[in-house]
Amino acid sequence: MSRSYTVRTYGCQMNVHDSERMAGLLEDAGYARAEDPDTADVVVFNTCAVRENADNKLYGNLGHLRPRKVANPDMQIAVGGCLAQKDRDTITRRAPWVDVVFGTHNVHALPTLLERARHNEQAQVEIAEALEVFPSTLPARRDSAYAGWVSISVGCNNTCTFCIVPSLRGKERDRRPGDVLAEVQTLAADGVLEVTLLGQNVNAYGSDMGDRQAFSKLLRACGEVEGLERVRFTSPHPRDFTSDVIAAMAQTPNVCPQLHMPLQSGSDDVLRRMRRSYRSERFLSILAEVRESIPHAAITTDIIVGFPGETEQDFQDTLDVVERARFAAAFTFQYSKRPGTPAADLPDQLPKAVVQERYERLVALQERISWEENRRQEGTEVELLVSTGEGRKDAATARLTGRARDGRLVHFAPGDATGIRPGDIVTVRIDRGAPHHLVADGGVLTHRRTRAGDAAESGERPSGAPTTLGLPAFGAPAPEPAPAAPSCGVPATTGGTR
Repeated sequence: MSRSYTVRTYGCQMNVHDSERMAGLLEDAGYARAEDPDTADVVVFNTCAVRENADNKLYGNLGHLRPRKVANPDMQIAVGGCLAQKDRDTITRRAPWVDVVFGTHNVHALPTLLERARHNEQAQVEIAEALEVFPSTLPARRDSAYAGWVSISVGCNNTCTFCIVPSLRGKERDRRPGDVLAEVQTLAADGVLEVTLLGQNVNAYGSDMGDRQAFSKLLRACGEVEGLERVRFTSPHPRDFTSDVIAAMAQTPNVCPQLHMPLQSGSDDVLRRMRRSYRSERFLSILAEVRESIPHAAITTDIIVGFPGETEQDFQDTLDVVERARFAAAFTFQYSKRPGTPAADLPDQLPKAVVQERYERLVALQERISWEENRRQEGTEVELLVSTGEGRKDAATARLTGRARDGRLVHFAPGDATGIRPGDIVTVRIDRGAPHHLVADGGVLTHRRTRAGDAAESGERPSGAPTTLGLPAFGAPAPEPAPAAPSCGVPATTGGTR
């Protein structure tokens, strides 16, 4: 019988996508997904190192598994991701019952390391210092029939003083446009309606190719993919957000009117100490240009409270920018001192009580703004891609849940409509706005059954097949020896094909 596995994921969308690849690799190697995660033969932790309590959470979970490991030595535990890359020498010392430790650059080695650990009866620790295989060349187990992640780059060239990601993910490397589009086209051919383009700094895409407009070209090329109804991307950086990207968003019908733009702080002094290369007025000018071109865009952000040396005036500057920006939502964080980052050694680390009090004020302000912005949606008709697992109270309220094109979460009553599946498209009229979601209780106005809905109903998933073989393909394509007919049907605006 095949051994069963489960993957536990922490952190960002990049980690979620990496976990799809880990699951695909394991299934390719003959493992089967555990019906009950608590009884899996192999437990894989895909970790995050961004938050202060990330290591405490990991070692707590590893501790909970120790009795199972003692009772069943044939069970295996693997730890991968950013925390594994950072704490490579610590994990097996603090948790010697762990069988495999692997990093962000060698996800592909997971099945081999598990087998080697079983054969040798000894923990295997393998941390590559540079990317060996681009994750998107690996098989994937995609759980969603209607939405998929597509990685366009890995790593980051920024030097933000609070962030440990560049040291763990490495320098930015871009996939070739033809490879990205091949994956997008494969997903759309499998019935997927929505893709999200992923990168640590997604709009810096093109640096390997010497093309500053590569990202806007990629957005426009995605607009030509047959069957693809929604395109999102995350996360951009204000430094690299240019007018050609805004124009591509506005002029490409399937690019959603949604933007996640990390602010981090509204204080220019704090931004300087963070080594963020923009200032508050530049940030606000980008939002103004987006809203001029895309009036109904929903803009979200990230904000850090309590960065070392942040004064009350600095914090007030952040509140002022938040008031002016009118974010649909904000992901707010209390500053975490991360060893290995420049900010960890800065003077004037703030007391926890001060950071907590400021954090609560910021959350209260953003809750008010989010509620006001959501109430402005009342009475409007919105198109929803019906989703699954996002409405925690749906069973009790008999509502279904979907995402509007601008990314807002909508809980809706189906009314007389029947046979609505995840992956179908419906339109509803919004009755009520709450701080974190919208409610539509008047029934469904229209319902369109889709191939994605058919797949979700039958339990089918996108194939997850690799889009390239062999070594990763980065940077600009090699020059063609002579003019030839267009290959693979990829539009010329992508900058060439592989």
